[in-house]
Amino acid sequence: MPTEILMPALSPTMEEGTLAKWLVKEGDEVASGDILAEIETDKATMEFEAVDEGTIGKILIEAGTDGVKVNTPIAVLLEEGESADDIGSAPASKEAPKETPQAEATAGAPAPDAPAAAAPAAPKSGDGTRIFASPLARRIAAEKGLDLSQITGSGPHGRIVKADVAAAKPGAAPAKAEAPAARADAPAAKAAPAGPTADQVTRMYEGRDYEEVSLDGMRRTVAARLTEAKQTIPHFYLRRDVTLDALMAFRADLNKQLEPRGVKLSVNDFIIKASAMALQAVPDCNAVWAGDRMLRLKPSDVAVAVAVEGGLFTPVLKDAHLKSLSALSAEMKDLATRARNKKLAPHEYVGGSMAISNLGMFGIENFDAVINPPHGAILAVGAGLKKPVVGADGELKVATVMSMTLSVDHRVIDGALGAEFLKEVVAYLENPVTMLA
Repeated sequence: MPTEILMPALSPTMEEGTLAKWLVKEGDEVASGDILAEIETDKATMEFEAVDEGTIGKILIEAGTDGVKVNTPIAVLLEEGESADDIGSAPASKEAPKETPQAEATAGAPAPDAPAAAAPAAPKSGDGTRIFASPLARRIAAEKGLDLSQITGSGPHGRIVKADVAAAKPGAAPAKAEAPAARADAPAAKAAPAGPTADQVTRMYEGRDYEEVSLDGMRRTVAARLTEAKQTIPHFYLRRDVTLDALMAFRADLNKQLEPRGVKLSVNDFIIKASAMALQAVPDCNAVWAGDRMLRLKPSDVAVAVAVEGGLFTPVLKDAHLKSLSALSAEMKDLATRARNKKLAPHEYVGGSMAISNLGMFGIENFDAVINPPHGAILAVGAGLKKPVVGADGELKVATVMSMTLSVDHRVIDGALGAEFLKEVVAYLENPVTMLA
Protein backbone atom coordinates (compact mmCIF):
# COMPACT_ATOMS: atom_id res chain seq x y z
CA MET A 1 0.00 0.00 0.00
CA PRO A 2 1.36 3.49 -0.79
CA THR A 3 3.22 5.31 1.98
CA GLU A 4 2.77 8.95 2.84
CA ILE A 5 5.94 11.03 3.32
CA LEU A 6 5.36 13.55 6.10
CA MET A 7 6.67 17.06 6.64
CA PRO A 8 9.56 16.56 9.11
CA ALA A 9 10.60 18.69 12.08
CA LEU A 10 14.15 19.65 11.15
CA SER A 11 14.87 21.95 14.08
CA PRO A 12 13.98 21.83 17.78
CA THR A 13 11.56 24.75 17.47
CA MET A 14 10.01 23.96 14.08
CA GLU A 15 6.23 23.70 14.00
CA GLU A 16 5.76 24.43 10.32
CA GLY A 17 8.00 25.23 7.39
CA THR A 18 8.29 26.13 3.73
CA LEU A 19 8.79 23.40 1.17
CA ALA A 20 11.34 25.45 -0.76
CA LYS A 21 12.38 23.01 -3.49
CA TRP A 22 11.76 19.44 -4.60
CA LEU A 23 14.90 17.60 -5.70
CA VAL A 24 12.90 14.64 -7.07
CA LYS A 25 9.90 14.39 -9.34
CA GLU A 26 7.02 11.96 -9.71
CA GLY A 27 8.25 8.64 -11.07
CA ASP A 28 11.76 8.94 -9.63
CA GLU A 29 13.13 5.97 -7.73
CA VAL A 30 14.71 6.84 -4.38
CA ALA A 31 16.73 4.95 -1.79
CA SER A 32 17.23 5.50 1.91
CA GLY A 33 19.48 8.54 2.39
CA ASP A 34 18.63 10.22 -0.93
CA ILE A 35 17.87 13.95 -0.67
CA LEU A 36 14.21 14.55 -1.47
CA ALA A 37 13.71 18.26 -0.88
CA GLU A 38 15.00 21.49 0.61
CA ILE A 39 12.88 22.75 3.50
CA GLU A 40 13.04 26.17 5.14
CA THR A 41 12.62 25.84 8.89
CA ASP A 42 12.09 28.69 11.34
CA LYS A 43 15.88 29.11 11.41
CA ALA A 44 17.54 27.75 8.26
CA THR A 45 17.20 25.94 4.94
CA MET A 46 17.94 22.24 5.33
CA GLU A 47 17.92 19.08 3.24
CA PHE A 48 15.33 16.34 3.84
CA GLU A 49 16.44 12.75 3.28
CA ALA A 50 14.41 9.68 2.37
CA VAL A 51 14.04 7.01 5.04
CA ASP A 52 12.62 4.26 2.81
CA GLU A 53 13.22 3.13 -0.75
CA GLY A 54 10.58 3.23 -3.45
CA THR A 55 9.16 5.38 -6.23
CA ILE A 56 7.77 8.88 -5.84
CA GLY A 57 4.15 8.27 -6.83
CA LYS A 58 2.70 11.70 -6.21
CA ILE A 59 3.85 15.07 -4.89
CA LEU A 60 1.13 16.48 -2.65
CA ILE A 61 2.71 19.83 -1.70
CA GLU A 62 4.16 22.01 -4.44
CA ALA A 63 7.56 23.67 -4.14
CA GLY A 64 7.36 27.16 -2.66
CA THR A 65 4.42 26.36 -0.37
CA ASP A 66 4.87 27.92 3.06
CA GLY A 67 3.11 27.28 6.36
CA VAL A 68 3.23 23.48 5.91
CA LYS A 69 2.71 22.02 9.38
CA VAL A 70 4.92 19.27 10.74
CA ASN A 71 3.55 15.76 9.95
CA THR A 72 1.45 16.98 7.02
CA PRO A 73 1.68 14.54 4.06
CA ILE A 74 3.86 16.11 1.36
CA ALA A 75 4.30 13.19 -1.06
CA VAL A 76 3.41 9.53 -1.59
CA LEU A 77 6.00 6.76 -1.90
CA LEU A 78 5.16 3.60 -3.84
CA GLU A 79 6.64 0.21 -3.00
CA GLU A 80 7.73 -2.34 -5.57
CA GLY A 81 4.79 -3.55 -7.63
CA GLU A 82 2.56 -0.59 -6.78
CA SER A 83 1.41 2.05 -9.24
CA ALA A 84 -0.03 5.53 -9.11
CA ASP A 85 -3.51 3.96 -9.37
CA ASP A 86 -3.01 2.60 -5.84
CA ILE A 87 -2.59 6.05 -4.29
CA GLY A 88 -6.26 6.43 -3.58
CA SER A 89 -5.98 3.52 -1.14
CA ALA A 90 -3.24 5.15 0.94
CA PRO A 91 -4.27 5.48 4.58
CA ALA A 92 -5.48 8.92 5.56
CA SER A 93 -3.10 10.47 8.02
CA LYS A 94 -4.17 12.67 10.86
CA GLU A 95 -2.02 15.61 11.82
CA ALA A 96 0.00 14.69 14.88
CA PRO A 97 0.93 17.09 17.68
CA LYS A 98 3.48 19.65 16.66
CA GLU A 99 6.26 18.13 18.72
CA THR A 100 5.95 14.52 17.61
CA PRO A 101 9.01 12.72 19.01
CA GLN A 102 9.78 10.66 15.96
CA ALA A 103 9.91 13.78 13.78
CA GLU A 104 11.69 16.01 16.28
CA ALA A 105 15.31 16.90 15.62
CA THR A 106 17.79 16.15 18.39
CA ALA A 107 19.52 19.00 20.18
CA GLY A 108 22.94 17.79 19.07
CA ALA A 109 22.31 17.69 15.31
CA PRO A 110 19.65 18.13 12.65
CA ALA A 111 17.56 15.00 12.10
CA PRO A 112 16.60 14.81 8.44
CA ASP A 113 15.64 11.16 8.78
CA ALA A 114 12.06 11.99 9.69
CA PRO A 115 10.17 8.74 9.22
CA ALA A 116 7.46 8.29 6.65
CA ALA A 117 3.90 7.46 7.54
CA ALA A 118 2.66 3.96 8.21
CA ALA A 119 1.99 1.46 5.46
CA PRO A 120 0.84 -2.10 6.08
CA ALA A 121 3.38 -4.79 5.34
CA ALA A 122 2.94 -8.46 4.58
CA PRO A 123 4.20 -10.02 7.87
CA LYS A 124 1.76 -10.71 10.68
CA SER A 125 2.29 -11.20 14.39
CA GLY A 126 1.25 -14.31 16.27
CA ASP A 127 -2.27 -13.02 16.89
CA GLY A 128 -2.78 -12.34 13.19
CA THR A 129 -2.31 -8.58 13.43
CA ARG A 130 -0.54 -7.11 10.42
CA ILE A 131 2.89 -5.61 11.09
CA PHE A 132 3.62 -2.18 9.66
CA ALA A 133 7.20 -1.95 8.36
CA SER A 134 9.06 -0.32 5.51
CA PRO A 135 10.41 -2.51 2.70
CA LEU A 136 13.98 -1.67 3.72
CA ALA A 137 13.25 -2.59 7.35
CA ARG A 138 11.74 -5.93 6.27
CA ARG A 139 14.76 -6.76 4.12
CA ILE A 140 17.28 -5.90 6.88
CA ALA A 141 15.24 -7.91 9.39
CA ALA A 142 15.31 -10.93 7.08
CA GLU A 143 19.08 -10.63 6.63
CA LYS A 144 19.64 -10.38 10.40
CA GLY A 145 17.14 -13.13 11.23
CA LEU A 146 14.97 -10.79 13.28
CA ASP A 147 11.31 -11.32 14.11
CA LEU A 148 9.49 -8.10 13.20
CA SER A 149 6.77 -8.88 15.75
CA GLN A 150 9.43 -8.46 18.46
CA ILE A 151 10.45 -4.97 17.30
CA THR A 152 8.72 -1.78 18.37
CA GLY A 153 8.35 0.72 15.56
CA SER A 154 9.29 4.36 16.14
CA GLY A 155 7.74 5.67 12.93
CA PRO A 156 4.37 7.40 12.73
CA HIS A 157 1.50 5.05 13.60
CA GLY A 158 4.08 2.59 15.02
CA ARG A 159 5.64 1.74 11.67
CA ILE A 160 8.96 -0.12 11.84
CA VAL A 161 11.70 1.73 9.96
CA LYS A 162 15.36 1.06 9.19
CA ALA A 163 16.65 2.58 12.47
CA ASP A 164 14.44 0.26 14.56
CA VAL A 165 15.75 -2.87 12.84
CA ALA A 166 19.36 -1.66 12.90
CA ALA A 167 19.15 -1.13 16.67
CA ALA A 168 17.41 -4.44 17.40
CA LYS A 169 19.31 -7.47 18.69
CA PRO A 170 18.39 -11.03 17.71
CA GLY A 171 16.20 -12.61 20.37
CA ALA A 172 15.95 -9.41 22.38
CA ALA A 173 12.57 -8.55 23.82
CA PRO A 174 11.15 -5.33 22.46
CA ALA A 175 11.54 -2.29 24.63
CA LYS A 176 8.35 -0.41 25.21
CA ALA A 177 8.32 3.00 23.69
CA GLU A 178 8.86 5.61 26.33
CA ALA A 179 6.88 8.78 26.43
CA PRO A 180 9.14 11.59 25.25
CA ALA A 181 10.40 13.95 27.90
CA ALA A 182 9.01 17.42 27.53
CA ARG A 183 11.46 19.73 25.82
CA ALA A 184 12.97 22.10 28.34
CA ASP A 185 12.36 25.09 26.13
CA ALA A 186 8.77 24.14 25.19
CA PRO A 187 5.85 25.94 26.82
CA ALA A 188 3.73 23.85 29.15
CA ALA A 189 0.54 25.01 27.47
CA LYS A 190 -0.53 27.47 24.82
CA ALA A 191 -1.91 30.56 26.45
CA ALA A 192 -5.01 32.15 24.97
CA PRO A 193 -4.03 35.16 22.88
CA ALA A 194 -4.21 38.39 24.83
CA GLY A 195 -5.24 41.63 23.19
CA PRO A 196 -7.27 42.32 20.05
CA THR A 197 -7.56 39.81 17.21
CA ALA A 198 -6.23 40.40 13.70
CA ASP A 199 -9.75 41.27 12.45
CA GLN A 200 -10.27 43.75 15.28
CA VAL A 201 -6.96 45.45 14.59
CA THR A 202 -7.53 45.74 10.84
CA ARG A 203 -10.95 47.26 11.48
CA MET A 204 -9.26 49.92 13.62
CA TYR A 205 -7.24 51.04 10.61
CA GLU A 206 -9.93 50.96 7.94
CA GLY A 207 -9.43 53.86 5.57
CA ARG A 208 -5.76 54.26 6.45
CA ASP A 209 -2.96 53.41 4.03
CA TYR A 210 -0.93 50.42 5.24
CA GLU A 211 0.91 47.35 4.00
CA GLU A 212 0.12 43.95 5.47
CA VAL A 213 3.28 41.98 6.24
CA SER A 214 2.83 38.23 6.63
CA LEU A 215 4.86 36.45 9.30
CA ASP A 216 7.53 33.97 8.25
CA GLY A 217 8.51 30.97 10.36
CA MET A 218 11.29 32.80 12.17
CA ARG A 219 9.16 35.78 13.18
CA ARG A 220 6.34 33.51 14.39
CA THR A 221 8.82 31.51 16.47
CA VAL A 222 10.41 34.63 17.95
CA ALA A 223 6.96 35.99 18.84
CA ALA A 224 5.85 32.72 20.45
CA ARG A 225 9.03 32.14 22.45
CA LEU A 226 9.31 35.70 23.76
CA THR A 227 5.64 35.73 24.72
CA GLU A 228 6.23 32.44 26.54
CA ALA A 229 9.32 33.87 28.23
CA LYS A 230 7.61 36.97 29.57
CA GLN A 231 4.52 35.04 30.68
CA THR A 232 6.24 32.10 32.37
CA ILE A 233 9.69 33.27 33.51
CA PRO A 234 9.84 35.38 36.70
CA HIS A 235 12.40 37.94 35.52
CA PHE A 236 14.34 40.24 37.78
CA TYR A 237 17.15 42.62 36.82
CA LEU A 238 20.60 43.45 38.18
CA ARG A 239 22.54 46.46 36.85
CA ARG A 240 26.23 47.31 37.01
CA ASP A 241 28.53 49.84 35.37
CA VAL A 242 32.00 48.75 34.31
CA THR A 243 34.95 51.03 33.62
CA LEU A 244 36.55 50.04 30.33
CA ASP A 245 39.72 52.14 30.19
CA ALA A 246 42.03 49.29 31.22
CA LEU A 247 40.31 46.91 28.81
CA MET A 248 40.49 49.37 25.89
CA ALA A 249 44.23 49.87 26.42
CA PHE A 250 44.82 46.14 26.82
CA ARG A 251 42.76 45.39 23.69
CA ALA A 252 44.67 47.95 21.63
CA ASP A 253 47.98 46.43 22.70
CA LEU A 254 46.82 42.88 21.93
CA ASN A 255 45.41 43.85 18.53
CA LYS A 256 48.70 45.48 17.60
CA GLN A 257 50.54 42.26 18.43
CA LEU A 258 47.93 40.09 16.67
CA GLU A 259 47.81 42.23 13.51
CA PRO A 260 50.31 40.00 11.60
CA ARG A 261 47.91 37.07 12.14
CA GLY A 262 44.94 39.06 10.87
CA VAL A 263 43.20 38.92 14.25
CA LYS A 264 41.27 41.89 15.62
CA LEU A 265 39.59 41.43 18.98
CA SER A 266 36.34 43.24 19.77
CA VAL A 267 35.05 44.35 23.15
CA ASN A 268 32.34 41.72 22.72
CA ASP A 269 35.00 38.98 22.58
CA PHE A 270 36.20 40.07 26.04
CA ILE A 271 32.61 40.12 27.34
CA ILE A 272 32.05 36.54 26.11
CA LYS A 273 35.26 35.37 27.76
CA ALA A 274 34.52 37.22 31.01
CA SER A 275 31.01 35.74 31.18
CA ALA A 276 32.32 32.23 30.52
CA MET A 277 34.92 32.52 33.27
CA ALA A 278 32.38 34.04 35.66
CA LEU A 279 30.16 30.97 35.15
CA GLN A 280 33.09 28.84 36.29
CA ALA A 281 33.71 31.11 39.27
CA VAL A 282 30.02 31.01 40.26
CA PRO A 283 28.96 27.53 39.09
CA ASP A 284 25.48 27.74 40.63
CA CYS A 285 24.66 30.34 37.96
CA ASN A 286 25.63 27.93 35.17
CA ALA A 287 22.16 26.37 35.14
CA VAL A 288 18.96 26.13 33.10
CA TRP A 289 15.32 25.54 33.98
CA ALA A 290 13.97 22.14 32.90
CA GLY A 291 10.31 22.21 33.91
CA ASP A 292 10.39 20.20 37.14
CA ARG A 293 14.14 20.47 37.82
CA MET A 294 17.28 22.45 37.06
CA LEU A 295 20.21 21.29 34.96
CA ARG A 296 23.54 22.56 36.23
CA LEU A 297 26.12 22.60 33.44
CA LYS A 298 29.83 22.03 33.94
CA PRO A 299 31.21 23.68 30.77
CA SER A 300 30.56 27.35 30.02
CA ASP A 301 28.45 27.34 26.86
CA VAL A 302 27.59 30.97 26.11
CA ALA A 303 24.99 32.01 23.53
CA VAL A 304 25.35 35.35 21.74
CA ALA A 305 22.43 37.14 20.10
CA VAL A 306 22.94 37.91 16.40
CA ALA A 307 20.44 40.10 14.57
CA VAL A 308 19.45 38.74 11.14
CA GLU A 309 16.91 39.91 8.62
CA GLY A 310 13.47 39.26 10.07
CA GLY A 311 14.60 37.86 13.39
CA LEU A 312 17.31 36.72 15.72
CA PHE A 313 19.75 33.83 16.16
CA THR A 314 21.62 32.90 19.34
CA PRO A 315 24.56 30.73 18.23
CA VAL A 316 26.32 29.01 21.13
CA LEU A 317 30.06 29.17 21.82
CA LYS A 318 30.69 25.87 23.57
CA ASP A 319 33.46 25.52 26.18
CA ALA A 320 34.07 29.26 25.94
CA HIS A 321 36.02 29.27 29.22
CA LEU A 322 38.66 27.01 27.66
CA LYS A 323 39.19 28.99 24.46
CA SER A 324 41.59 31.85 23.84
CA LEU A 325 40.30 35.31 22.98
CA SER A 326 41.50 34.94 19.39
CA ALA A 327 39.77 31.54 19.05
CA LEU A 328 36.52 32.97 20.45
CA SER A 329 36.79 35.93 18.09
CA ALA A 330 37.25 33.72 15.01
CA GLU A 331 34.45 31.35 16.02
CA MET A 332 32.05 34.20 16.75
CA LYS A 333 32.72 35.84 13.37
CA ASP A 334 32.09 32.52 11.60
CA LEU A 335 28.86 31.81 13.52
CA ALA A 336 27.56 35.35 12.97
CA THR A 337 28.25 35.21 9.23
CA ARG A 338 26.52 31.86 8.82
CA ALA A 339 23.64 32.99 11.05
CA ARG A 340 22.97 35.96 8.75
CA ASN A 341 23.01 33.58 5.78
CA LYS A 342 20.75 31.14 7.67
CA LYS A 343 23.31 28.37 7.32
CA LEU A 344 23.57 27.31 10.96
CA ALA A 345 22.75 23.74 11.94
CA PRO A 346 20.40 23.31 14.95
CA HIS A 347 23.18 22.03 17.24
CA GLU A 348 24.98 25.36 16.72
CA TYR A 349 22.16 27.49 18.18
CA VAL A 350 20.65 25.08 20.73
CA GLY A 351 21.92 24.93 24.30
CA GLY A 352 23.97 27.19 26.53
CA SER A 353 23.08 28.35 30.02
CA MET A 354 23.06 32.09 29.38
CA ALA A 355 23.09 34.55 26.51
CA ILE A 356 24.68 37.92 25.73
CA SER A 357 22.85 40.65 23.83
CA ASN A 358 25.01 43.63 22.87
CA LEU A 359 23.36 46.76 21.45
CA GLY A 360 26.26 49.05 22.30
CA MET A 361 27.26 49.38 18.65
CA PHE A 362 23.88 51.05 18.03
CA GLY A 363 24.50 53.67 20.72
CA ILE A 364 22.05 52.12 23.21
CA GLU A 365 23.21 53.02 26.73
CA ASN A 366 21.27 50.32 28.60
CA PHE A 367 18.30 48.01 28.15
CA ASP A 368 16.59 44.98 29.65
CA ALA A 369 16.80 41.79 27.56
CA VAL A 370 14.25 38.96 27.59
CA ILE A 371 15.56 35.57 28.73
CA ASN A 372 15.67 32.92 26.01
CA PRO A 373 14.28 29.73 27.63
CA PRO A 374 15.57 27.48 29.04
CA HIS A 375 18.51 29.80 29.87
CA GLY A 376 18.86 31.03 33.42
CA ALA A 377 19.98 34.54 32.47
CA ILE A 378 20.84 36.98 29.69
CA LEU A 379 23.36 39.82 29.87
CA ALA A 380 22.32 43.04 28.11
CA VAL A 381 25.31 45.19 27.16
CA GLY A 382 25.17 48.89 26.34
CA ALA A 383 27.59 51.32 24.73
CA GLY A 384 30.85 52.43 26.35
CA LEU A 385 30.54 56.20 26.88
CA LYS A 386 32.84 58.87 28.27
CA LYS A 387 31.45 59.89 31.65
CA PRO A 388 32.64 61.81 34.71
CA VAL A 389 33.50 59.42 37.56
CA VAL A 390 34.92 59.80 41.03
CA GLY A 391 38.27 58.03 41.31
CA ALA A 392 39.55 55.98 44.23
CA ASP A 393 41.40 59.06 45.47
CA GLY A 394 38.19 61.10 45.47
CA GLU A 395 39.13 63.16 42.42
CA LEU A 396 36.73 63.71 39.53
CA LYS A 397 37.96 62.29 36.22
CA VAL A 398 36.66 61.15 32.82
CA ALA A 399 36.40 57.41 32.14
CA THR A 400 34.81 55.10 29.57
CA VAL A 401 31.85 53.49 31.30
CA MET A 402 29.64 50.68 29.99
CA SER A 403 26.28 49.73 31.49
CA MET A 404 25.27 46.06 31.82
CA THR A 405 21.93 44.59 32.90
CA LEU A 406 21.61 40.94 33.88
CA SER A 407 18.06 39.58 33.37
CA VAL A 408 17.70 36.60 35.69
CA ASP A 409 15.23 33.72 35.97
CA HIS A 410 14.41 33.76 39.67
CA ARG A 411 13.52 30.06 39.57
CA VAL A 412 17.15 29.29 38.75
CA ILE A 413 19.20 32.13 40.25
CA ASP A 414 18.49 34.15 43.38
CA GLY A 415 19.39 37.82 43.80
CA ALA A 416 22.60 37.44 45.78
CA LEU A 417 23.83 34.69 43.46
CA GLY A 418 23.16 36.81 40.36
CA ALA A 419 24.93 39.76 41.99
CA GLU A 420 27.97 37.57 42.69
CA PHE A 421 28.07 36.47 39.05
CA LEU A 422 27.82 40.05 37.77
CA LYS A 423 30.56 41.10 40.19
CA GLU A 424 32.85 38.46 38.67
CA VAL A 425 32.09 39.65 35.13
CA VAL A 426 32.95 43.24 36.09
CA ALA A 427 36.16 42.13 37.81
CA TYR A 428 37.37 40.31 34.69
CA LEU A 429 36.52 43.24 32.42
CA GLU A 430 38.19 45.84 34.63
CA ASN A 431 41.27 43.62 35.02
CA PRO A 432 41.38 41.95 31.58
CA VAL A 433 44.86 40.46 32.01
CA THR A 434 43.35 38.02 34.53
CA MET A 435 41.41 36.38 31.67
CA LEU A 436 44.74 35.15 30.32
CA ALA A 437 45.90 33.62 33.59
